[in-house]
Amino acid sequence: MPVSDPFREGLARGWKARDASALDHHLDLETDIAIIGSGAGGATSAELLSAAGYRVLLIEEGPLKTSSDFHMLENEAYASLYQEGIGRLSKDGAITILQGRAVGGTTLINWTSSFRTPEPTLRHWASTHGVEGHGVDDLAPWFERMERRLGIAPWQMPPNANNDVLRRGCAALGLDWKVIPRNVRGCWNLGYCGMGCPVNAKQSMLVTSIPAALEEGAELLYLARAEYLEHDGERIEALHCVAMDPQCVAPTDRRIRVRARHYVLAGGGINSPALLLRSKAPDPHRLLGKRTFLHLVNFSAARFAEPVNPFYGAPQSIYSDHFQWRNGIDGPMGYKLEVPPLHPALAATLLGGFGEDNALRMADLPNTHVMLALLRDGFHPQSIGGSVELRSDGSPVLDYSVSPYAWDGVRRAFHSMAEIQFAAGAESVQPLHAASRPAHNLAEARAMIDGLDLQLFLTRLGSAHVMGGCAMGKDPAQSVCDSLGRHHQLENLSIHDGSLFPTSIGANPQLSVYAIAARLSQLLGERLATPSGDLVHSAFGR
Repeated sequence: MPVSDPFREGLARGWKARDASALDHHLDLETDIAIIGSGAGGATSAELLSAAGYRVLLIEEGPLKTSSDFHMLENEAYASLYQEGIGRLSKDGAITILQGRAVGGTTLINWTSSFRTPEPTLRHWASTHGVEGHGVDDLAPWFERMERRLGIAPWQMPPNANNDVLRRGCAALGLDWKVIPRNVRGCWNLGYCGMGCPVNAKQSMLVTSIPAALEEGAELLYLARAEYLEHDGERIEALHCVAMDPQCVAPTDRRIRVRARHYVLAGGGINSPALLLRSKAPDPHRLLGKRTFLHLVNFSAARFAEPVNPFYGAPQSIYSDHFQWRNGIDGPMGYKLEVPPLHPALAATLLGGFGEDNALRMADLPNTHVMLALLRDGFHPQSIGGSVELRSDGSPVLDYSVSPYAWDGVRRAFHSMAEIQFAAGAESVQPLHAASRPAHNLAEARAMIDGLDLQLFLTRLGSAHVMGGCAMGKDPAQSVCDSLGRHHQLENLSIHDGSLFPTSIGANPQLSVYAIAARLSQLLGERLATPSGDLVHSAFGR
């Protein structure tokens, strides 16, 4: 059955969207508010600020791809929708980092899991990092608003066999488990969320906030890489961008200058601090790009006698927080347990091996299950995260060391995952480590895990969640922005994305970004509409 493409229909109706790769001349643009990044933070901000009457320009480095372009093919999706063609790595190459790079950002390719910021995290931010106005009661109405807006609710269908392993194992052991809230409407249960939703069921920014902003007259500029902010140390005068080629691989010779009354940075962890570093933004306490956190992820594979078909059905629908907070906020590192989908290319990379070994693993894919642990970093003195740096060409890279404290969490997570997989009926379990082998009972698995030499490159590590690097807080000596997202030194710059987080959060971060960006955007719009703001609504709004 053919599926309509509402984004292309909107373009045909006259939405303002400009493809920078097609420019045949340099370009100067003026607007009220320039928003850099079209993911969860940027698009949410664009929707609210354009609805408030401001002229908004939404700028995206990546291409515009809509449901007509999503063919559920890994070779197409990974190359066109992910940062660095799904090749983004930590500085040492040991940690794979999955982030989106297209109109809609990571919301276009995530697996739809949507959690409120955990209460212990919010309390820690207030008590330790001086974050104000982000308590549970402060954010509750914003979570409710965005949950309604994006159809976020616990998944109503039974879990697929892949996720049911986590449910069964936890139930057998008496461990806590719950159903994951997902941001979907009319989901077809295809299982290809990571490649762009071909039926527009996932309520990503591509089908929600960006269309809403364009309907209000906002303009979209895509395939435009933000290079640097021109400023005098107190105010930004212009944003300088370079047009990219249609594949978003190399810049063209066309340049774009954007002049705005206010700038909102929403490039996400890594890219937001990188832009400020390239811009030589004021950084008197050398905080920029520091304390950038991942939910470091390790993996445990299992084989089941019956098919699991890990490539079909809602990618994530069951989770367990049993091991997340049991040791307190700053005890041994806590972790959240979830299940990833396994499509062939992703599985071949994750499971590893070469030649015949790899071929046999792939032939066994229908009976293969993988569990993952999201390790909660940033809450302990030994848990300081990484640093965003610039390569010689100005591109960003995250230098992320793994401390003994974190390796202890990795080992404990291996134990938890193996126990759950065996309790669910696995024939064998293998932690994803270069020196591991399939274990056929729990005692064998425990002995093997205890003996593993946990170090980079030997242990398979990854992350899809990058947070921090432009931390918010009351004290400029400890933070880049205040609790309203206002840059401490540049008066017409706000940051509305996960780079504001002073720590990782201990949950998939998209809903946290939606709610916090919505709150900050409404407050920004109100400030700019007053004579004391840097933009008078009646003078510059429509």
